[in-house]
Amino acid sequence: MKYAKYSLFILTLLAASCTKKLDQKPQTGTTAAQLYTSVAGYKSSLAKVYAAFALTGNNGGTGDPDLSTQVIADEGNSDFLRLYFNMQELSTDEAAWSWEGDAGIQGLHEMSWGSTNSIINGLYYRSWFQIVLANDFISQCSDANLASRNLTGASADSIRIFKAEARFLRAYQYWVLMDLFGDPPFVTDAQVVGAYIPKQIKRADLFNYIESDLKGADSTLMAPKTNEYGRADQAAEWALLARMYMNASVYTGVDRSTDVITYCNKIIAAGYGLHTYYPDLTCADNNINTDENIFTINYDGLHTQNYGGTTYLMHGPAGVPSTVSGSNGSWGGLRMTQDFITKFADYSGNTDHRAQFWTSGQTLDMTGLYTSTNGYSTFKFHNLTHTGAAAPDADAAGNYSDIDFPLFRFGEVYLNYAEAVLRGGSGGDLATALSYINKLRDRAYTDASGNINTAGRIASGDLTLNFILDERAREMYYEAIRRTDLIRFGKFTTADYLWAWKGGVVGGTSVSSNYNLFPIPSTDISANQNLTQNPGY
Repeated sequence: MKYAKYSLFILTLLAASCTKKLDQKPQTGTTAAQLYTSVAGYKSSLAKVYAAFALTGNNGGTGDPDLSTQVIADEGNSDFLRLYFNMQELSTDEAAWSWEGDAGIQGLHEMSWGSTNSIINGLYYRSWFQIVLANDFISQCSDANLASRNLTGASADSIRIFKAEARFLRAYQYWVLMDLFGDPPFVTDAQVVGAYIPKQIKRADLFNYIESDLKGADSTLMAPKTNEYGRADQAAEWALLARMYMNASVYTGVDRSTDVITYCNKIIAAGYGLHTYYPDLTCADNNINTDENIFTINYDGLHTQNYGGTTYLMHGPAGVPSTVSGSNGSWGGLRMTQDFITKFADYSGNTDHRAQFWTSGQTLDMTGLYTSTNGYSTFKFHNLTHTGAAAPDADAAGNYSDIDFPLFRFGEVYLNYAEAVLRGGSGGDLATALSYINKLRDRAYTDASGNINTAGRIASGDLTLNFILDERAREMYYEAIRRTDLIRFGKFTTADYLWAWKGGVVGGTSVSSNYNLFPIPSTDISANQNLTQNPGY
């Protein structure tokens, strides 16, 4: 069954719900002395660090490997991806949510949020929870601990690979906090749990730490395409570095376009390519897309049941019928502004197959921010296989998604390369950049039978930074990167680009540059005297 995409991984239940306390240890019925005695024990614990990306709740897991077969269902609003998506997409031209009574929704699209917003606070604490899990696991992998447990030779080498993977997962969550909050509190496995009050770290210093930690793990991570599906390898690390370097001017004030090209070239040389048909990237059996997927959050309709993740992206779009979404119906929530939709010359989907928009019963113009029929929606995340069949591990009720979410995929690599060349990076050239963009556009204009319409190709004179920003929107919408892109291009808070209801005005308006960062939750400011709030909150 599709759940085997985790291969030998044993999914254990999450230890606790999101918490702001950094002195929490994973709470299981199995002690460290019992669990960390073998490679299998370490692997089951590493599985929890991965599973925290896809699971939710306060289940009080026991750590018993037999629980890998247990159905896990809990509140979707604490799912990492749903929280992250809402912050990265609802704040932009790509998405609005109809249910204004939902906690934290009001103010996100209007850019009028504050330091008590429950979605912002939820993501902050969720990322910290995942960092705590990673730190604890990394500390258990120290050479001293391995020696004391008589884990040597090949066993120790396997565990060091697990440790490198956990370092990547921690680095990713620190990147999330750096990107969203700027100067977050900081703690690593070097600090004693429960005896350390986290201090704040400057954004540029955190950038340097993440960069160093990722590079330090590189030689231990498995080579690209050699690890189990859903586990990090060198290509995942390179993809995160490339994304960080792409935004380095925002984080540190220093352009790192040359480094972007360097790491894009490494991924390209590793043998990745574009999957043939764009709509298959986010279908129910997208786990077979190992040509393009670099690192994914794995969701399973039977074993990772919650109302966040790709279940949210399957059900959420307004008006999409169950026969199209592969679910039991639409929640009438997610819609897109006309400013995004009209980036497609033909938004029918007949030419550019990335235009997977649901228009029936929906108006193009979003004249009402919280009106579910205002704004087209999308069926990009559809819980049917590439052949249109039912999801491999579909739940009978049609509630939960079987779609994996691509945190990193190869399409972004081509876009990063082209943008970095246009920004003056060395190690690449404009002719190659143009060829990469036209490969993306050829794929976009390829139909389900593999027929390519070359009308989508652009000429060298069309390849500009503004074109790249729009092409990133067309290629990567709903993949939780839009806010980051708009900030890098200076268009998120400024008047340089307006969209419906930006700033709370139907036609859009600029807002304070303070909104380029989210506020650190007021609860954490009150609890930790080492923290200083971001300007304007």
